[in-house]
Amino acid sequence: MDLNTESPTPPSEAATQQSLSLEPNDPRHLALLCGQLDSHLRQIEKRLGITINNRGNQFLLSGPADQVSAAARLLQYLYAEVCQGVGLSPESLHLQLQQSGLEALDEHGAAGGQVAAIQVIRTKRASVKPRGKNQQGYVRAIKDCDINFGIGPAGTGKTYLAVACAVEALLEEKVRRILLVRPAVEAGEKLGFLPGDLSQKIDPYLRPLYDALYEMLGFETVNKYIERNVIEVAPLAFMRGRTLNNSFIILDEAQNTTREQMKMFLTRIGFGSTAVITGDATQIDLPRGVQSGLTHVSNILTEVEGISFTWFGNKDVVRHPLVQRIVEAYDAAEDRATPLDKSRP
Repeated sequence: MDLNTESPTPPSEAATQQSLSLEPNDPRHLALLCGQLDSHLRQIEKRLGITINNRGNQFLLSGPADQVSAAARLLQYLYAEVCQGVGLSPESLHLQLQQSGLEALDEHGAAGGQVAAIQVIRTKRASVKPRGKNQQGYVRAIKDCDINFGIGPAGTGKTYLAVACAVEALLEEKVRRILLVRPAVEAGEKLGFLPGDLSQKIDPYLRPLYDALYEMLGFETVNKYIERNVIEVAPLAFMRGRTLNNSFIILDEAQNTTREQMKMFLTRIGFGSTAVITGDATQIDLPRGVQSGLTHVSNILTEVEGISFTWFGNKDVVRHPLVQRIVEAYDAAEDRATPLDKSRP
């Protein structure tokens, strides 16, 4: 790909123009890059405050210099991915836009046309590509370390990527089974008595994990694996006394574990197993005065060899752009709160 930095005279001191030629000139790949009715280009324009005009593989970017430069690097990077068969969706573009103009984009190799190796998680029904520096590092850590923590706000892909890694490991016969574990703590409401057997009682708590499994393996395969105990779902309390060998264990919503429960869970890990613990320390539903096992463990295990911690931030949110702004607003309100405010229920 060739980036032509010779541009027409800027229309004003505050704005600049930059021309960009994307190679190879492939109409199908260019259509995927631009999106239906140029929707991807309009998304970039709206988020970066610039204007993009194109004819074929020739693009003209107009706007503030920093945003234009970031958009040019982003378009180069996205086009290289599209040419390598990686799909482009509004969601994946949203995450790339979160990092436009930041060091993370350069670390992906967008600058200068050098594209980093694409780390794709392959499952039965879908291929999952981690996006952004933190997601890439998270997946790499899961494959390298036996115990991994993913900590950050909602919508950053912590649980989804963990499930994808678990499915890939199962399909490649690196593990014999997948265990999905979650503390059965009510999220601020009193749910009352739940009828049914154990699986039916904890289904509401594990629904996000089931949804990810259905997407990656299919409904029938997931049910068959559950019947054969290849996939096992259980509340955290039922892990006591067990030793889990050759397994991929995911503990979700770990911010709702107590210190004792977290220690109990971590000491269940056996040979040939990988554990991923995910949680959001800002959404703790434990009773007042009970310290979260997730916040406690993040203070004492960060230097232990073989254990990885990945910290996600607001810019890693891959859901609707409003979700990121909501998270930021809550963080700002928390920072402004007085000690008396923070002590109230």
